[in-house]
Amino acid sequence: MAGSAHLTRSATESRGIPDVVGRPGPSAFHRLNPLTKATLATVTAVAAVVLGGLVGPAILVGVAVILPAVAAGVVGRLVRTALLLSLPIAMSAFLVNLFFLPGAETVLLRIGPITATAEGLTFALEILARILAISGAVTLFYLTTRPADLVVDLERRGISPRIAFVANASVQTVPAMVERAGQITAAQRARGLDTEGSIWRRIRGVVPIVGPVILGSIAEVEERTMALEARAFTRPGRRTLLWYRPTPRARRSCAGGCSSAWSR
Repeated sequence: MAGSAHLTRSATESRGIPDVVGRPGPSAFHRLNPLTKATLATVTAVAAVVLGGLVGPAILVGVAVILPAVAAGVVGRLVRTALLLSLPIAMSAFLVNLFFLPGAETVLLRIGPITATAEGLTFALEILARILAISGAVTLFYLTTRPADLVVDLERRGISPRIAFVANASVQTVPAMVERAGQITAAQRARGLDTEGSIWRRIRGVVPIVGPVILGSIAEVEERTMALEARAFTRPGRRTLLWYRPTPRARRSCAGGCSSAWSR
């Protein structure tokens, strides 16, 4: 065990990556620069809105979302997470456009005073395609990018440490609260709290969980603030980074060419 740990540590140090940063991602897409993946997600989302229709967003989903997800080995998690994120707004947008699109004339279905139209159905499907493309692009970035890598890369490019910290905290807040809620739920069940059965029992069981989650979040904010102050987080001047994920020359050349073409 000690020998294997020593070999793992030596291999990690030979790549120039400290143990506190972690190992590289399991795929080439994981190992891309975080800003490169953020740019891809942003371009995909904007292109889905600009192109419109059904064909454009569908091609974007296949080329810029599904193919990278397959290469990264996260296609299953991507589909589940993207559907969960987009389902509420997608369903509401679909129903509103299907039944209440202004100027629609071709009637498909009439339910009392509400009428479903062909024009509304077409427009609702286009909205769904855009929502799925945007949700898939954001989810792909989230599943393949470590928040610490993103923060380090932002600081390397001159972004204020405060802004980088806010970006990191916003990404980690929801997963941290979900994990804390799971731990508190398990602890409360061990103490005899009934969180299963009828809906009323489940609602009643939420109250002893919400309080510790909120209080724990507040305590964590205070602890994190003290830890940052102990590490001279607010000191002025540029920081010296021990490690950052480099951007290959080919991608830098491609980005420069795109910027020159756009400026013309």
